[in-house]
Amino acid sequence: MCWSGPVTEVIVGPAGVVDAGEILTVQRAAYVSEAQHYTDPFLPPLTETLDEVRTVLAGPTIVLAARAGHRLVGSVRARVADDTAHVGRLSVAPDQQGRGVGSRLLGAVESACAGRAVRLELFTGAESAGNLRFYRRHGYRVVGHRPDQNGVRLAVLEKSLVSPVRSVP
Repeated sequence: MCWSGPVTEVIVGPAGVVDAGEILTVQRAAYVSEAQHYTDPFLPPLTETLDEVRTVLAGPTIVLAARAGHRLVGSVRARVADDTAHVGRLSVAPDQQGRGVGSRLLGAVESACAGRAVRLELFTGAESAGNLRFYRRHGYRVVGHRPDQNGVRLAVLEKSLVSPVRSVP
């Protein structure tokens, strides 16, 4: 007999400053496996401080959290500048990965940015094949590469939020 435990629905909604500690904990746990792809393990999501997370949560950045019951299991951020929403720090607790939480967070932040931006931009490590597959599956395309501050090669991806206008014959 196999027991998988209770199934808890995941709800995505706005995060507040009170969520800073949980967001940081999940973020660090999620990015440890990402850091193992690279020789320099000091990725910004791993070195961000609690005060820095609190500052982001105070606004104007959009921060969403995924919760399974009372537990915060993921988060994502977006900062809108001009016509572009810069998506970042998509994090899902390791034991919740592969269950659709990341997809729910990404869809929710895209919806939150609709009407505020015409395109979404994000980046991930160029060697992070799983992340690249995930974002491509959600309609993002690689538009370039650049190094981060530590020299890690990043893939820059974007997605349009504006649907093409169809002409009526």
